[in-house]
Parts: sequence; structure tokens; C-alpha cells
Amino acid sequence: MEGRYQIHNTYKMHETYEIYQVKASFLNIINYVYIIADRCGGNAAVVDPAWDLNGITERLENMDVELKSVLLTHSHYDHVNMVEPLLRRFNPRVYMSRKEIDFYGFRCKNLNALENYQVIDIGNIHVSCIHTPGHTAGGMCYLLPRHIFTGDTVFIEGCGACSFYGGSPEDMFESIQRLKVMLSHDICVYPGHSYGMEPGCTFGQLLEKNIYFQFSQKDHFVNFRMRKRQRHLFSFK
Repeated sequence: MEGRYQIHNTYKMHETYEIYQVKASFLNIINYVYIIADRCGGNAAVVDPAWDLNGITERLENMDVELKSVLLTHSHYDHVNMVEPLLRRFNPRVYMSRKEIDFYGFRCKNLNALENYQVIDIGNIHVSCIHTPGHTAGGMCYLLPRHIFTGDTVFIEGCGACSFYGGSPEDMFESIQRLKVMLSHDICVYPGHSYGMEPGCTFGQLLEKNIYFQFSQKDHFVNFRMRKRQRHLFSFK
């Protein structure tokens, strides 16, 4: 199904690539879909294509780039529902963590299973694949030289729900600790959803604003993330 969409201005990025943000929605679900464009080779990747095929394909055409890759952070429907239409139209390679594929049985044409810390190329762009379970068993973040796509693992305001099948607050804690060690403060963070703050803030800003990055003990993190009397799953404080 297709929903309303909004395309934001180009983000000025690393000298070899640009990132475009497509805000796609269906009913009350709003997703951020990202297009990574290799300036030199004319190749592109789409991160978590959802809801609006026209919005995605129009942007690709306007950019005059060829879709070569689809990067999936996890297998929930609201992050993968435009994979099949894009496959029929562009025949790109599709990437997802091996753990996610095996655990949930995700299947599609051109599917490539990724290992933790594997590096893939989008034209001249090197993308590091980081296994970050917690929201799902095989969640994966995609790290570029100056930017990271976090799906539903990390939002600017909080972290993903850990109560779905395959989720784990213990795993989420370890994933966040791993990112705290790996990422420099100037990395820009692009999650799959927004709950009040626009995607693209720096990791340093996220460290200051996101309460889930301030826990140093696993049991405190787990108790807080799974606390009762939350207004809803996305009430982060």
C-alpha cells in the first residue's frame, strides 16, 4: 500500500555521497526511508523501503541514480513492505543480517545474508554492518563514514521496544554499549522513526538527550525499559 510522503532537502554529507530522506506514512504509522547516493558512480541504496513506492522511485529518478542495493535493518513489515515492488522494478541486491533471516524466516529474491562487522560496497561507499539485537533477534545498523542508519534499534529519543518476539532488553543494552564504544560523537544518526526529534542529530547530541545511553548497569537498563505503567511503548522517560 502507498501512503502520503514528504521529501526533505538533501543533506550535505561526506564528499563521495549524499543522503536523501523520504518520510512515508500509512494510517498512523510514519517511517523514514533513506536513499544513499554515490556521487561518483551513480549507484544508490535504499534503507528500509516502506509504504510509498512512488515517493521512493520518483526521488531515484530525480537524482538520476540506479538502485543497486536495499539495506534492511530488520524484518518487521513496516520496514520491508516495498522490497518486492522495488525488486520487480530495479532488481537490486537485498541485504539483511543472517541472524534475522534465520530467526524469522525472511525470504525474497536477491537476498544476501550479512555477518556482524561485514563490509559491503555501494559503488564507492563502504558500509559496515553492525549486528544490534534487542528490538529483534537480528537487528542490524549500517555505518557509513559519517552516518549510521539504526532502524528501530536506536531512536533519537529512546530505543526500540524489546517485548516483541525475538526482542530482548538484555541484548538491547549490549547493543547500545557496543555503539557507545564504536561511534564517534560527530556521526549523524538516522533512525526508522521519529518521536519528536528529527533524524540526523549527531551521536554526541544523542548521548546527552537519550536516557537509554546513560545506563551503565544492565539490570537498571532492563528494569527501566520493561517498566510497567508506561503510557505506551514509545514513552521513553
